[in-house]
Amino acid sequence: MSKQIVVLLGPPGAGKGTLAVQLSERVELPHVSTGELFRSAVRNQTELGRQVGDVLSSGQLVPDEITNQIVRERLDAADCTNGALMDGYPRTVAQAVTLDQFAPVTAVLSLVIDDDEIVRRLSGRLTCPSCGAIYHSEHHPPAKLEVCDNCGADLAQRADDQPEAVAARLRVYHAQTEELERLFRERGVLREVDATAGPSEVLEESVALLAAVAPS
Repeated sequence: MSKQIVVLLGPPGAGKGTLAVQLSERVELPHVSTGELFRSAVRNQTELGRQVGDVLSSGQLVPDEITNQIVRERLDAADCTNGALMDGYPRTVAQAVTLDQFAPVTAVLSLVIDDDEIVRRLSGRLTCPSCGAIYHSEHHPPAKLEVCDNCGADLAQRADDQPEAVAARLRVYHAQTEELERLFRERGVLREVDATAGPSEVLEESVALLAAVAPS
Protein backbone atom coordinates (compact mmCIF):
# COMPACT_ATOMS: atom_id res chain seq x y z
CA MET A 1 0.00 0.00 0.00
CA SER A 2 1.30 3.45 -0.91
CA LYS A 3 1.87 6.03 1.80
CA GLN A 4 -1.22 8.14 2.46
CA ILE A 5 -0.42 11.76 3.30
CA VAL A 6 -3.58 13.63 4.28
CA VAL A 7 -3.54 17.39 4.89
CA LEU A 8 -6.21 19.07 7.01
CA LEU A 9 -7.07 22.68 6.26
CA GLY A 10 -9.54 24.83 8.14
CA PRO A 11 -9.92 28.27 9.70
CA PRO A 12 -9.71 28.77 13.47
CA GLY A 13 -12.94 27.59 15.05
CA ALA A 14 -13.86 25.17 12.26
CA GLY A 15 -13.24 22.14 14.47
CA LYS A 16 -10.02 20.98 12.83
CA GLY A 17 -8.37 19.96 16.09
CA THR A 18 -11.29 17.76 17.15
CA LEU A 19 -11.54 16.21 13.70
CA ALA A 20 -7.80 15.50 13.57
CA VAL A 21 -7.87 13.43 16.77
CA GLN A 22 -11.00 11.45 15.81
CA LEU A 23 -10.01 10.96 12.18
CA SER A 24 -6.55 9.75 13.15
CA GLU A 25 -8.13 6.92 15.13
CA ARG A 26 -10.66 6.00 12.44
CA VAL A 27 -8.25 5.83 9.49
CA GLU A 28 -5.32 4.58 11.59
CA LEU A 29 -2.89 7.31 10.58
CA PRO A 30 -0.78 9.19 13.15
CA HIS A 31 -1.81 12.79 13.79
CA VAL A 32 1.20 14.95 12.95
CA SER A 33 0.88 18.49 14.30
CA THR A 34 3.70 20.95 13.68
CA GLY A 35 2.87 22.72 16.93
CA GLU A 36 3.35 19.51 18.88
CA LEU A 37 6.50 18.67 16.88
CA PHE A 38 8.00 22.02 17.87
CA ARG A 39 7.10 21.54 21.54
CA SER A 40 8.47 17.99 21.55
CA ALA A 41 11.74 19.04 19.90
CA VAL A 42 12.19 21.81 22.46
CA ARG A 43 11.39 19.48 25.38
CA ASN A 44 13.83 16.86 24.12
CA GLN A 45 16.54 19.46 23.50
CA THR A 46 17.43 18.11 20.07
CA GLU A 47 19.62 20.21 17.81
CA LEU A 48 16.58 21.33 15.84
CA GLY A 49 14.71 21.79 19.11
CA ARG A 50 17.31 24.25 20.36
CA GLN A 51 16.98 26.19 17.11
CA VAL A 52 13.19 26.21 17.38
CA GLY A 53 13.36 27.33 21.01
CA ASP A 54 15.63 30.25 20.13
CA VAL A 55 13.32 31.34 17.32
CA LEU A 56 10.12 31.04 19.35
CA SER A 57 11.59 32.87 22.34
CA SER A 58 12.45 35.78 20.04
CA GLY A 59 8.83 35.94 18.83
CA GLN A 60 9.71 35.06 15.23
CA LEU A 61 8.22 32.43 12.92
CA VAL A 62 10.13 29.18 12.60
CA PRO A 63 11.97 29.24 9.21
CA ASP A 64 10.80 26.81 6.55
CA GLU A 65 14.08 24.92 6.46
CA ILE A 66 13.76 24.01 10.16
CA THR A 67 10.05 23.19 9.89
CA ASN A 68 10.60 21.06 6.81
CA GLN A 69 13.40 19.10 8.47
CA ILE A 70 11.39 18.43 11.64
CA VAL A 71 8.42 17.22 9.57
CA ARG A 72 10.66 15.04 7.42
CA GLU A 73 12.20 13.40 10.48
CA ARG A 74 8.73 12.75 11.93
CA LEU A 75 7.47 11.17 8.70
CA ASP A 76 10.51 8.89 8.66
CA ALA A 77 9.39 7.37 11.97
CA ALA A 78 8.13 3.78 12.01
CA ASP A 79 4.53 4.68 12.85
CA CYS A 80 4.32 6.79 9.66
CA THR A 81 5.13 3.88 7.35
CA ASN A 82 1.59 3.96 5.92
CA GLY A 83 1.28 7.75 6.04
CA ALA A 84 0.13 10.53 8.33
CA LEU A 85 -2.57 13.08 9.00
CA MET A 86 -0.93 16.50 8.68
CA ASP A 87 -2.23 19.33 10.88
CA GLY A 88 -0.63 22.77 10.49
CA TYR A 89 1.67 21.77 7.63
CA PRO A 90 2.08 22.71 4.88
CA ARG A 91 1.02 26.31 5.44
CA THR A 92 2.49 27.73 2.23
CA VAL A 93 3.00 26.66 -1.37
CA ALA A 94 6.75 26.55 -0.75
CA GLN A 95 6.26 24.07 2.10
CA ALA A 96 3.89 22.00 -0.05
CA VAL A 97 6.50 21.78 -2.82
CA THR A 98 9.12 20.63 -0.32
CA LEU A 99 6.76 18.07 1.22
CA ASP A 100 6.20 16.56 -2.23
CA GLN A 101 9.90 15.78 -2.44
CA PHE A 102 9.76 13.26 0.43
CA ALA A 103 6.05 12.56 1.06
CA PRO A 104 3.65 13.57 -1.75
CA VAL A 105 0.20 14.68 -0.60
CA THR A 106 -2.52 12.18 -1.54
CA ALA A 107 -5.56 14.01 -0.15
CA VAL A 108 -6.51 17.37 1.33
CA LEU A 109 -9.63 17.89 3.45
CA SER A 110 -10.69 21.53 3.62
CA LEU A 111 -13.23 22.39 6.31
CA VAL A 112 -15.68 24.89 4.83
CA ILE A 113 -17.61 27.28 7.06
CA ASP A 114 -18.79 30.90 6.78
CA ASP A 115 -16.73 33.54 8.55
CA ASP A 116 -19.86 34.83 10.32
CA GLU A 117 -20.41 31.38 11.84
CA ILE A 118 -16.76 31.24 12.95
CA VAL A 119 -17.11 34.61 14.69
CA ARG A 120 -20.30 33.42 16.40
CA ARG A 121 -18.66 30.20 17.54
CA LEU A 122 -15.46 31.70 18.91
CA SER A 123 -16.92 34.86 20.40
CA GLY A 124 -19.15 32.70 22.60
CA ARG A 125 -16.26 30.61 23.91
CA LEU A 126 -15.32 30.84 27.59
CA THR A 127 -12.14 29.37 29.06
CA CYS A 128 -11.17 28.47 32.60
CA PRO A 129 -7.78 30.05 33.38
CA SER A 130 -7.24 27.53 36.20
CA CYS A 131 -7.98 24.06 34.78
CA GLY A 132 -8.27 24.87 31.07
CA ALA A 133 -11.89 23.71 30.65
CA ILE A 134 -13.69 25.25 27.67
CA TYR A 135 -17.35 26.26 27.55
CA HIS A 136 -19.64 28.03 25.11
CA SER A 137 -22.33 30.49 26.05
CA GLU A 138 -24.84 28.79 23.71
CA HIS A 139 -23.77 25.20 23.09
CA HIS A 140 -22.01 24.25 26.33
CA PRO A 141 -22.72 26.81 29.07
CA PRO A 142 -21.49 26.27 32.65
CA ALA A 143 -24.08 25.36 35.27
CA LYS A 144 -23.43 28.68 37.02
CA LEU A 145 -22.98 31.81 34.93
CA GLU A 146 -19.28 32.39 34.09
CA VAL A 147 -18.07 29.94 36.76
CA CYS A 148 -16.17 26.74 35.93
CA ASP A 149 -18.08 23.54 36.73
CA ASN A 150 -14.82 21.70 37.45
CA CYS A 151 -12.91 23.99 39.80
CA GLY A 152 -15.14 26.98 40.53
CA ALA A 153 -12.78 29.56 38.97
CA ASP A 154 -14.14 32.56 37.10
CA LEU A 155 -14.36 31.95 33.37
CA ALA A 156 -12.95 34.44 30.90
CA GLN A 157 -12.98 35.12 27.19
CA ARG A 158 -9.57 34.95 25.53
CA ALA A 159 -8.47 38.19 23.91
CA ASP A 160 -8.14 36.46 20.54
CA ASP A 161 -11.75 35.24 20.80
CA GLN A 162 -13.14 38.78 20.78
CA PRO A 163 -15.15 39.34 17.55
CA GLU A 164 -12.70 41.90 16.17
CA ALA A 165 -9.74 39.63 16.90
CA VAL A 166 -11.47 36.62 15.34
CA ALA A 167 -12.19 38.61 12.17
CA ALA A 168 -8.52 39.62 11.98
CA ARG A 169 -7.39 36.00 12.45
CA LEU A 170 -9.70 34.90 9.64
CA ARG A 171 -8.30 37.52 7.26
CA VAL A 172 -4.79 36.25 7.93
CA TYR A 173 -5.88 32.63 7.47
CA HIS A 174 -7.57 33.28 4.13
CA ALA A 175 -4.59 35.27 2.87
CA GLN A 176 -2.21 32.46 3.82
CA THR A 177 -4.21 29.53 2.48
CA GLU A 178 -5.85 30.89 -0.68
CA GLU A 179 -2.88 30.08 -2.90
CA LEU A 180 -2.29 26.75 -1.14
CA GLU A 181 -5.90 25.65 -1.68
CA ARG A 182 -5.68 26.68 -5.34
CA LEU A 183 -2.58 24.49 -5.76
CA PHE A 184 -4.24 21.44 -4.22
CA ARG A 185 -7.46 22.02 -6.17
CA GLU A 186 -5.53 22.16 -9.44
CA ARG A 187 -3.82 18.89 -8.52
CA GLY A 188 -7.21 17.29 -7.95
CA VAL A 189 -6.51 16.20 -4.36
CA LEU A 190 -8.64 18.75 -2.48
CA ARG A 191 -11.99 17.71 -1.04
CA GLU A 192 -14.33 20.09 0.81
CA VAL A 193 -16.05 19.10 4.05
CA ASP A 194 -19.11 20.92 5.41
CA ALA A 195 -17.87 22.06 8.82
CA THR A 196 -21.27 23.48 9.82
CA ALA A 197 -22.55 19.96 10.48
CA GLY A 198 -22.18 18.25 13.85
CA PRO A 199 -18.82 16.69 14.81
CA SER A 200 -20.00 13.14 14.09
CA GLU A 201 -21.29 14.10 10.64
CA VAL A 202 -18.05 15.92 9.83
CA LEU A 203 -16.07 12.84 10.89
CA GLU A 204 -18.16 10.41 8.82
CA GLU A 205 -17.98 12.62 5.73
CA SER A 206 -14.20 12.89 6.11
CA VAL A 207 -13.80 9.12 6.51
CA ALA A 208 -15.91 8.51 3.39
CA LEU A 209 -13.95 11.03 1.33
CA LEU A 210 -10.62 9.49 2.32
CA ALA A 211 -11.87 5.97 1.61
CA ALA A 212 -12.78 7.07 -1.92
CA VAL A 213 -9.31 8.45 -2.68
CA ALA A 214 -7.12 6.07 -0.66
CA PRO A 215 -4.10 4.90 -2.68
CA SER A 216 -3.96 1.21 -3.51
